[in-house]
Amino acid sequence: MGARRRLKLAVWKFASCDGCQLSLLDCEDELLALAGALEIAHFPEASRAVAKGPYDLSLVEGSITTPHDAERIHQVRRASKVLVTIGACATSGGIQALRNFADVGEWIPLVYATPDFIHTLKTSTPIANHVPVDFELHGCPVDKRQLLEVILATLNGRRPVLAAHSVCFECKRRGTVCVLVADGTPCLGPVTRTGCGAICPAYRRGCYGCFGPLKNPNTAALGERLRILGQSDADLVRAFRGINAGAEAFRRESESHEPR
Repeated sequence: MGARRRLKLAVWKFASCDGCQLSLLDCEDELLALAGALEIAHFPEASRAVAKGPYDLSLVEGSITTPHDAERIHQVRRASKVLVTIGACATSGGIQALRNFADVGEWIPLVYATPDFIHTLKTSTPIANHVPVDFELHGCPVDKRQLLEVILATLNGRRPVLAAHSVCFECKRRGTVCVLVADGTPCLGPVTRTGCGAICPAYRRGCYGCFGPLKNPNTAALGERLRILGQSDADLVRAFRGINAGAEAFRRESESHEPR
């Protein structure tokens, strides 16, 4: 009986900071254990070696912000049997999606000495807006345990199993006193999916929504609660326009507090 073929893995970067790719490299010992089952065929962050596709699994970091990348993502999709987006940029447009609420044409001359050289889109959009995505892995950056679960699930031909509850659940599990209730600290934990282990509330800080909104979050109720605690409309717009500003639920809630 022949040896089992290794899974061909590719990692791709679009508009992002590389943090989610570094989360994969941070797996270290776990990656050594997977080395016999994986062939890293394309991963510029880790190696110059490049093997041709098709690829069994493509992990895609970053959002689509340029015409060139809008074309390139289709090439990646065609070369990939399974495509998984990793991180806030790839799943919601990232912090760069703040451009979606402004006129990019006005910003470019303020940043670049020669604006004529800049070819960019008016918006920063998630990968799923451009090609079919098989699975989305949220976070800024992604949690390495969740990342390993996605890889192991692909190796074994099953659907990844990830928790779907809120950050509040993690606070309860850690025994962390609710900063929203006890201290009146603004916190997006009730509407944010778990993944970070509720790190910020453990240090008496409110959740910033790094892992994006839950499925069907009650953002309106949280917005009203934050208003009772003294948050202004400007504060609420800023709270929901962070790392996942482009996520539909957070986008709608932020727009509901804009001046009419």
